[in-house]
Amino acid sequence: MLISNYEDMVIRMPDQISEEVIEEVRKTNDIVDVIGEYIQLKKQGRNYFGLCPFHGEKTPSFSVTQEKQIFHCFGCGKGGNVLTFIMEMEQYTFYEALRLLADKSGVDLPDMNHKQQSSVSQENQSILSASEWVTKLYHHLLRYTKDGKEGYQYLKDRGITDETIDIFQMGFAPNVKDFTAEFLQKKGFHQQILVKAGLLSLNEDNSITDRFRGRVVFPIRNHLGKTIAFGGRTISDQEPKYLNSPESDLFQKGKILYNFDLSKRYIRKQSEAVLFEGYMDVITAYQAGVKNAVATLGTSLTEAQARLLRRYVDTVIICYDADEAGTEAAYKAAVLLQKAGSHVKIANMQDDRDPDDFIREFGAEAFQDQVIKSSLPFTSFYMKYLKKDYNLSLEGDRIQYIEKLLEYLATIESPVEREYYLKEIGDSYNVSMDSLKQEILTNREKMGLSKDKINKNSYTNKTSEHGYTKKLLPAFHNAERQLLAYMLQDVSITDKVQEEIGASFNIEEHKVIATHLYAFYEEHQQADVSMFVEMLTDDRLKRLVTDIAMMPLHDNISNDEINDYIRNIRAENSNMRDIQSLKEEQKLAEQQNDPIKAAKIAMQIIEHQRQWKSIN
Repeated sequence: MLISNYEDMVIRMPDQISEEVIEEVRKTNDIVDVIGEYIQLKKQGRNYFGLCPFHGEKTPSFSVTQEKQIFHCFGCGKGGNVLTFIMEMEQYTFYEALRLLADKSGVDLPDMNHKQQSSVSQENQSILSASEWVTKLYHHLLRYTKDGKEGYQYLKDRGITDETIDIFQMGFAPNVKDFTAEFLQKKGFHQQILVKAGLLSLNEDNSITDRFRGRVVFPIRNHLGKTIAFGGRTISDQEPKYLNSPESDLFQKGKILYNFDLSKRYIRKQSEAVLFEGYMDVITAYQAGVKNAVATLGTSLTEAQARLLRRYVDTVIICYDADEAGTEAAYKAAVLLQKAGSHVKIANMQDDRDPDDFIREFGAEAFQDQVIKSSLPFTSFYMKYLKKDYNLSLEGDRIQYIEKLLEYLATIESPVEREYYLKEIGDSYNVSMDSLKQEILTNREKMGLSKDKINKNSYTNKTSEHGYTKKLLPAFHNAERQLLAYMLQDVSITDKVQEEIGASFNIEEHKVIATHLYAFYEEHQQADVSMFVEMLTDDRLKRLVTDIAMMPLHDNISNDEINDYIRNIRAENSNMRDIQSLKEEQKLAEQQNDPIKAAKIAMQIIEHQRQWKSIN
């Protein structure tokens, strides 16, 4: 059904927020900068491309145009402007997305009560508020009171500076049974919610105690910098040594990374992330100048965390403990990261050391130069890692070891990289390059990789691979899409089309878009795809408009070309009218009980459609 009323597509915001304010927020938040905080974008021609954050993929199909201030994924179809992106990415309401972007760009929004419009439940809002109070409380106790002195001394003994303590908002929970409980109760929080959040513990006798009492406390923040959980490290003989908040709607430790909120801008800047195993490793590394540091939260790396890193960066350096357990964990993490499409290196940590100990013993400069900058390519690490399974003094084990290595090397796409490691194997074990290459070729044929392939993860795919030609559409359909694309960027073309054919497009969605566009230009008098998208309430239309707006166009289209598109659309209109007329005649013949005439008309319809199809 054609939507003819322009008001039907306008997002109704409360009177206190004017359209001018919304536009100011949108225009002061460049879409490339905002989306670049969530995924790694690389420029290709006029647009930027990256891995879509809304569906899993290894080949980038997510496009952002700075000129038009819109995004579109040619894989899953999502599209819109900067506000749409934040709403999709954060699962925010319109107002929440507007507030986040307004805060980023310093635009003042009117004070409004938007509890009913919040995407976060009332209970979770209480948990976030309580967590923020507890963060401030524990940090203040650690830094400025006698109650936090032993926690402060513990961090000082480990070489942590006051500046670092403040950056990470580290704190100390006094070893008092109900210190936190009483503090939060006075702030008006219900104990039931605090127990559910893991700030308090419910004992078997139904008494309440502080969960982290007697521990140095590390706030765990989400990517927006909001405290959603805590980690506590004992400074006595308490068990366990480390204690996290329980999982909840807000805190799922397999989906977030410690310090991601602070490190993500350094990750983007350095095009590398350094992955550690724990809080203290990250904190000491950050203090030592490795600011692109993140860590898992007491568990092995998960697929979700691997995909998160891949969205932001190509290369991940794994810096785990150098003992047997750390090496095994590094291998498993590397496999997951490679599966997600990352280039993996392994930090050069030796002698069973851990990162924290190395930094304290040898200093920041040595850590950066000897450990991080001297990281091993995954293949070199794997060659060493694999040796643990074989006794290389035995001939049979040596052969099995080499065969296992060759199976892995066969998966490497770069012929140069393969040959480099084949030469190393040949020199180390006195095997000819010819026999090694033959084995690689055999393995690649078995894997269906006999021909060297171009790296599928490159950002240099041609435009057609991003969806512009993925469907073979009828000529009139393409004409309508092309015409709408030019209309979205040129008011004068839209005026001409409105005068020539109005809303007489053949595709129903195209009729709706054209109708809305005529109304939009009547009010705003200038092309602005991002603003136009904001005025649409139908998500399907938003996606279609951004898809069309991303189509490659000529800079200076001639009047003749526009006329060709219009003629094509009119011709299809005429064809459809002819067919409709024949169908009405057929129906009348059937009603008059004349099956022979109805059959003849049916044959005319089929022939008409065949001829039309042959010329289109």
